[in-house]
Amino acid sequence: MKKLFIGILTSVLAISLLTACGNKNGANEGEVNLEFFQFKQEAVGTFNTLIEKFEHENPGIKITQNNVPESDTVLLSRLTQNDVPEIMSINGNVTYGELARAGALRDFSEDANVNRVIPSYIDMLQMIVGDYEQVFGIPHSANANTVLYNKSMFEELGLEVPETWDEFIALAEKIESAGETPFYSTYGESWTVLPPLNALASNLHGDDFFEKRNMGETTFTERYREVAEKMLTLLEFTDNDVFGSNYHQGNTAFANGESVMYMQGVWAIGPIREANPDIEVGAFALPATNNVEANRLISGVDIVLTISSNAKHPEEAQKFLEFLVREDNMEFYIEEQKLFSAIDGVFQEDSTVIDLLAYFEEGRITSFADHYYPGGMGVDNLVQELLIDGNVDKFLETMDTEWDKIKARQ
Repeated sequence: MKKLFIGILTSVLAISLLTACGNKNGANEGEVNLEFFQFKQEAVGTFNTLIEKFEHENPGIKITQNNVPESDTVLLSRLTQNDVPEIMSINGNVTYGELARAGALRDFSEDANVNRVIPSYIDMLQMIVGDYEQVFGIPHSANANTVLYNKSMFEELGLEVPETWDEFIALAEKIESAGETPFYSTYGESWTVLPPLNALASNLHGDDFFEKRNMGETTFTERYREVAEKMLTLLEFTDNDVFGSNYHQGNTAFANGESVMYMQGVWAIGPIREANPDIEVGAFALPATNNVEANRLISGVDIVLTISSNAKHPEEAQKFLEFLVREDNMEFYIEEQKLFSAIDGVFQEDSTVIDLLAYFEEGRITSFADHYYPGGMGVDNLVQELLIDGNVDKFLETMDTEWDKIKARQ
C-alpha cells in the first residue's frame, strides 16, 4: 500500500511538473504568451487595465507585463544574450537607437500605422538612429518637460506664469520673499537633473549642436557654459535635502505644498495627484532665454512601441501593438498618464496641461537634448557632480572628454 501511494504521488508530481513547464507564465495549452517589456513604473496600472481589455477581446493571447528598474541597462544586457523581448514599450532615446542599429527591432517602414503618427516624432526617432529611410517602431505618446506649479499657491501669492528667464528668476525670488520655497529638487537620483538640463540645453546650445559636435566643429566648452551656470542658479532656490531626496519624495513633497514649483515632466502629474487628489497643478515650459519666441517646450517620444526582429509570435505581437494605438485606447492612456498622443487626431484635454497645447499648435517645440548624448556618457551623473561641486570649467572639460572617448570607440 505504501509503495502504491509513493507511486501515485510520484506520478502526480511528474504530471504537475509537465503541466507547469507546458504552461510557462500561466499560459494554457494553445495559448500564446507574449512578454510586454515596458519601462514606465508609473504606467504599470494603466497598462494592466489595457492588457485585461486586450485579453478579453483576444482570449487566445496572454500578455505578461515586465517592468523593471534600470530598464535601459536590462534591455542592452538582454541584447547581448540574444534575448530581446517580443514586444516593447521603450523610451525614444539612445537605447532605442542602439537596439535599432544592432538589428534587434522590426522595420515598420511599410506599416500603415506610421502614416498616423505626427511626422515630427518620426523625424526625432530617425535622427536618434541615424537612419532616415527606415522606422523601427511606432511612436505612441509624447511627453513634455515642464515646470509644474501649484495653482492655488500662485493665486494666493499673486504670481503669474513667466515667459522669460529673468521673469522666472524674479518669480523664484518673490516666492522666497513670501516665505515659501520656489522648488523642491530630488537630485539624489541623478536622472532627475535631466528636466531642467533638457529645458536649458535644448534651448541654448543651438539646433546644430550635435551635428557640429559630431563633426568636431564645436565643443561643450564653447556652448554649454550658460547651461551649466543656469543649472547652478536654479539650485539656489531649493532648500530641501537635494542630494538625499528621490523622485517619489519629490512628488509627495510638492503634492503636500512643500514647494510652489517642481521641475519635472508631465509624467509626474499622476503620482502627484495620487499623493494629494485635491491639488490644482499647472504646467509651463521653463523659459531658458529672455527671447519669448525663442523659448520652446521640450517634447519627445515618451513611448515607442516596437517588436523584436526575431519575435516568435509576430502576428500576435502586431495585434497587441495595433490594439494599443487604437484611438479609444490612446485616449484612455493619455488621459491616465497626462501625456500627449504621438498619433494624429487624438487630443489631450486635461486642464493641467491644456496651456501647453499652444506650443504644439505654434510649432514651438524641440526635442530632449539627452536623447542625443552617446550611451554610456552618463551626462546625468556629470551634471549631478557639477551641482555638488559647482565647478563649471571641470564640468565642461569632462563633458568634452567623455564625448570624445565614446565616439573614438564607435
